[in-house]
Amino acid sequence: MSVMIKETGIGENEIVALAETALADISRVKQGVGRVIFGQESVVERSLVALLAGGHALLVGVPGLAKTKLVETLGIVLGLDSRRIQFTPDLMPSDIIGSEVMEQDAQGKRSFRFISGPIFAQLLMADEINRASPRTQSALLQAMQEYHVTVAGARHDLPSPFHVLATQNPLEQEGTYPLPEAQLDRFLMQIDILYPEIEAERRILVETTGVDDVKAQNVLDASRLKEIQNLIRRMPVPESVVEAILALVRSARPGAGHSETDKHVAWGPGPRASQALTLCARARALYDGRLAPSVDDIHALAEPVLQHRMALTFAARAEGITVRDVIAGLVKAQG
Repeated sequence: MSVMIKETGIGENEIVALAETALADISRVKQGVGRVIFGQESVVERSLVALLAGGHALLVGVPGLAKTKLVETLGIVLGLDSRRIQFTPDLMPSDIIGSEVMEQDAQGKRSFRFISGPIFAQLLMADEINRASPRTQSALLQAMQEYHVTVAGARHDLPSPFHVLATQNPLEQEGTYPLPEAQLDRFLMQIDILYPEIEAERRILVETTGVDDVKAQNVLDASRLKEIQNLIRRMPVPESVVEAILALVRSARPGAGHSETDKHVAWGPGPRASQALTLCARARALYDGRLAPSVDDIHALAEPVLQHRMALTFAARAEGITVRDVIAGLVKAQG
């Protein structure tokens, strides 16, 4: 049995044809990104899954792991209007959203005009987002959830599609501020970027230190990306996958009857995590050439979708337990 979202009305043959066309486009995107980003297949997959699912992603890693390069490459390959904001401690909310300025015409009449900020883009790169103050970080909250901003009581809609790919340095580094929990929840996934494998790093050394540097090439456009995103939302979800999502997310909440969670977790993921898992599982299935997600997709996406939506107790942190350890235990318990 499969669960279809409402108002779909799409036949099986039609969805197969659309999926085959989308898969060919996704394959070209993967090849385009792979020409510039060496190795890091898991990171590229999760970043593309987040965009195909229509969400935002938080890229976490030490400096020098090509986080910024990845976001720039995705913007070019997908044909999105991209902007970059370098977050610093002195950055103000108006530097992101924009502000109203007073103008005077030839007759001396004065009026206010809104000058949009860099957030008015299809792909916003929030570079080192945790180096800005919490007040500035929170300027993105309304935009990431409601896809518009409000300035002086007036609503200003953002372009469509709208995605935020933010890079973050590890919190142990100096000059960083933890992101508010409410903002973390707006990110579909947290993608941890680790050091590359030796063969990938060897290729980086050989191919990026010469005169010629490979440039990303555009293979898609924003309208086609929106069509694929709409297709993903129309893909069927088996009942077993729905039950696996509910069981996993609810087991990560204290008081739900899971002893390890009650012992180690201070607060767990809300319903938005279930929504994120559903969308990402669909996107990952299409990314892999499948027409419906499986329970394996849920297990593979559990860590990036849940880890930034949970907090450990003081006792768990004192014991050296990490959120990843807890999620891995929950996935293992689910089988």
